[in-house]
Amino acid sequence: MEMPKAELSTPSSSSSSSSSSASLQNTKEDETLKTVPFPSAGDRAPNHEDDLRSFLLPEAHHLPVTPPSAIEANFTCYFALDFLKPGHDQYIYRHANGLCVIGLAPTHVALKEEGGVVRVDFNVGKSDRSEMKVTGKRKRNAKHFESNTALCKVFTNGNFFLARCCVKGSLLEVNDRLIKQPDLLNTSGYNRC
Repeated sequence: MEMPKAELSTPSSSSSSSSSSASLQNTKEDETLKTVPFPSAGDRAPNHEDDLRSFLLPEAHHLPVTPPSAIEANFTCYFALDFLKPGHDQYIYRHANGLCVIGLAPTHVALKEEGGVVRVDFNVGKSDRSEMKVTGKRKRNAKHFESNTALCKVFTNGNFFLARCCVKGSLLEVNDRLIKQPDLLNTSGYNRC
């Protein structure tokens, strides 16, 4: 069974024109059916997506020589200079989730003395800070401290200095390695921001 062929006709074309010639005629009604060439990447005007792509995928010559460390990428560094006493400088690394890491700044008096730090003692006040253990999602048993609460004693040859909280918060843990290896505070990795 053969299907009947349909012929295209336009109001201005005659009935004797064929279907192929009818599709090639330009009339006012057919002008809306013209094909528009797709712009190439160079012809397009810059838009929001191109701007985002340029920020997310920087060119190689704009990248740093070395990638940022985990501390530089994830923490904001603050300094508490001359905290309660002259020369008692401390740093505070603050994460976006509120976690703070506290330590002695490179300009602290204890790190400048000859011989550096020789001992760290977390037994200050009424309790030993190294024996505190927190548990669970809500960090139960965490001790709440004020900004001037002592965290530990740092001993040098002949002197000792108190490292303090600098911020109001709860103590979650201390670095137990400092008890066995107090000279870690004298190395560059522990006292830089």
